[in-house]
Amino acid sequence: MIRTFKFLMRPTVRQAQALGEMLADHCSLYNGALQERRDAYRHVSRTSVRYGTQSAQLKEIRAFDPERQGRWSFSSQQATLRRLDRAFAAFFRRVKSGETPGYPRFRGASWFDTVEFPKDGDGCRWDSTPHDPVTRVRFQGVGHVKVHRHRPVVGQVRTVSVKREGRRWYVVLTAERSRPEPLAATGSVIGIDMGVASFLTTSNGEHVPNPRHGRTAAAKLEAAQQALARFPRVRRDKRTKNHRRAVERVAELHGKVRRQRLDHAHKTALRLVRGHDFIAHEDLKVRNMLKSPAPKPDRLGGFLPNGAAAKARLNRSISDAGWGVFLTILHAKAESAGREVVAVDPRNTSRTCPACGHVSAENRTTQEKFHCVGCGHTAHADMVGAVNVLRAGLVRREARAA
Repeated sequence: MIRTFKFLMRPTVRQAQALGEMLADHCSLYNGALQERRDAYRHVSRTSVRYGTQSAQLKEIRAFDPERQGRWSFSSQQATLRRLDRAFAAFFRRVKSGETPGYPRFRGASWFDTVEFPKDGDGCRWDSTPHDPVTRVRFQGVGHVKVHRHRPVVGQVRTVSVKREGRRWYVVLTAERSRPEPLAATGSVIGIDMGVASFLTTSNGEHVPNPRHGRTAAAKLEAAQQALARFPRVRRDKRTKNHRRAVERVAELHGKVRRQRLDHAHKTALRLVRGHDFIAHEDLKVRNMLKSPAPKPDRLGGFLPNGAAAKARLNRSISDAGWGVFLTILHAKAESAGREVVAVDPRNTSRTCPACGHVSAENRTTQEKFHCVGCGHTAHADMVGAVNVLRAGLVRREARAA
């Protein structure tokens, strides 16, 4: 089992400068390798350049430019070339499947924020000063950087990555564990219904409120984006100090909202995993739910109302809730804890009466109220959905065991 750990680094001024130079040089290597592939294919010979060919050129590149490319780890540069190779492999896969291809693009200095070291000890060393109570990670060409390790790393460290988010620097580790340590059994089963009014409702009747981090920060974000829009669109190296400060302000607000969503998702998922052996949830296709409604043309060359404005507001609420991130975290935590999580078909879960089984759209009279037209059963609509999700999950578990 492989798990990821992400820790905040606290580099010195010189170390932060060296980390920025490392990202810039790897970005230059990525763009140069991409340009070589483009030029080779545009030649009359239609030559295809592979990873092996470009990796074999690294020795000459490092010897030609020792002050830049020669400073950094050879393995990390190979990982950057593999990253480009994966981008082309995904491009050709989309071409064959008939999807929108999306040809690999050149990376700007602000769009290349990660450098990977494929092996701990090869160009990098996690916990490089074990005799010191302060945890440090060593990178070739940078030195020993302090790390705020807020939790222990369980397992053997396989890969180490440097990640830049705004003005923050993070180290991302992947560690492999032989066997997970399951939590003690509780004998409890639960179903959850995802929503917008409440983040989720359990089959036990508990409502987890929706924090709406995006809506809370909307006013500040709107002001920051308006301030940024006053500056002309120019190249990054031609921006003034105020322009750069406005860009950083927008990125800082977006980053804060993202971290708040992750924190809420982690805490909610951890509470569910610790308290229940079996968790059933709706198999939500969030990407499909965020699609805009198709336009409705009329006979006069115009368009009829299609509810696009209301759908846009709903899409913002769905994105702000972060269902996809939460479900991903829930599955990962459940796997580590030895819990079972089952996704069930969400159709009619909020329209089916848990008392008599009658299915009708008229059963759900409002967003919150459920009133069965068949037997008169009344309950909270989200709780009804959670109960039906739990029943469907238990049936699916029994079918697997059979």
